[in-house]
Amino acid sequence: MNTAAPRLPSVDKLLQHPVLQGLQIEFGRSSTTDAVRHVLDGLRHHLLDGSLQAGQVSADALTQAVQSRLTERFAPRLKSVFNLTGTVLHTNLGRALLPQEAVDAVVEALTNPANLEYDLETGGRGDRDDLVEALICELTGAEAATIVNNNAAAVLLALSTLAPSKEVVVSRGELVEIGGAFRIPDIMKRAGCQLLEVGTTNRTHAKDYAEAISDRTALLMKVHTSNYAVMGFTKSVSDAEVTAMAHERGLNMMVDLGSGTLVDLRHWGLPHEVTVRETVDAGADIVTFSGDKLLGGPQAGIIVGRKELIAQIKKNPMKRALRVGKLTLAALEPTLRLYLHPEKLAERLTTLRLFTRPQAAMQAQAESLAPQLQTVLGDTWVVEPAAMHSQIGSGALPVENLPSFGLKLYPASGKQAGRQLTQLEVRLRALPRPVIGRLHDDALWLDLRCLEEPMQAQFVQQLAALQ
Repeated sequence: MNTAAPRLPSVDKLLQHPVLQGLQIEFGRSSTTDAVRHVLDGLRHHLLDGSLQAGQVSADALTQAVQSRLTERFAPRLKSVFNLTGTVLHTNLGRALLPQEAVDAVVEALTNPANLEYDLETGGRGDRDDLVEALICELTGAEAATIVNNNAAAVLLALSTLAPSKEVVVSRGELVEIGGAFRIPDIMKRAGCQLLEVGTTNRTHAKDYAEAISDRTALLMKVHTSNYAVMGFTKSVSDAEVTAMAHERGLNMMVDLGSGTLVDLRHWGLPHEVTVRETVDAGADIVTFSGDKLLGGPQAGIIVGRKELIAQIKKNPMKRALRVGKLTLAALEPTLRLYLHPEKLAERLTTLRLFTRPQAAMQAQAESLAPQLQTVLGDTWVVEPAAMHSQIGSGALPVENLPSFGLKLYPASGKQAGRQLTQLEVRLRALPRPVIGRLHDDALWLDLRCLEEPMQAQFVQQLAALQ
């Protein structure tokens, strides 16, 4: 009995197929050849175990399998998505969206040489911080500034420079942890500092700081609790008061603002968040904050403060390891320049524009989209416009909500509702541009705050793929 494996076309023969000839032009001969071998190896296994007959393998099926393999291999892992979660600054979805001015500047920096560390006046080596330092100082009132790759790095670098092997006094109620296991105690340990906790979780008094100061103390530190709020019977000490105590004893005072905003958000009807300038004006010697949260720019950690302290920080060998590249600086500078024209800020700064979208506009959008999505999903689903609440996100103003509007989706029949909702969520995530919503209270909520009008057409166009 003949036990030889059923024959499949050879790799060379299959590569002569017109479709694969085109794939070789698009993806390259070597990648196409690898894909053909992978498909043939898989089919050969099924032929040998009898789960597939040779006659069932057509040339068209083989070419389709190769094309699918190549498409999957070359598909980008980083994809644009529709953020309909209701969280504007969503850490897992990339936080702040850059304004167009920043996008244009990044493209320019990507495609041309630039004076990243070249002084155009002297023709000598320059300092990349010089590209944005004067602008940051103008906007914050600080004497000097430097930039690193995120705020965690900013805190680590500042502490390791200003308080190595010495004590840093922090209120117990400010020992924050943020996403990704960033904990103030851990950062201090890595920076070579000794954490000295004072006060209690909910109440810290001025005397707690005063009594903790010794000849081993290097810094008094305040940490803005931006990702949670302690309510009820509480007490904290203002930045100005802690600064006064530090300076009376010849010490420095450092503030980690976390999110950090350059403007008073109350001008646009938003809750107040302490600004960088307010913190500098309160006397803080060093202030750290993020570039990609409330500021609305690229991921960065910004350190501002007294000139001599910033100079020390920049001499730390860790600064080179934590510095930013030209793309970050290219995006940061035009974003900062938008703040010089505050009258247009809510229009031109994407983050602030999303924060301030009128609920009525989102309601009209929801009422327009609801029947289109209902048609696609059919009568087994209920799609209804609904009021909801967005949040700023990324630890900023955690207890404050923004009145919003969107679509509430739930099964027409209550049977197996949880399973159906999960399946619909998966289908939405599998769209060409994935749609990310929020499961809550037996419904899938699609908050429209971040679906601005220019993106709506693409959102509607791909809905047919749900059918």
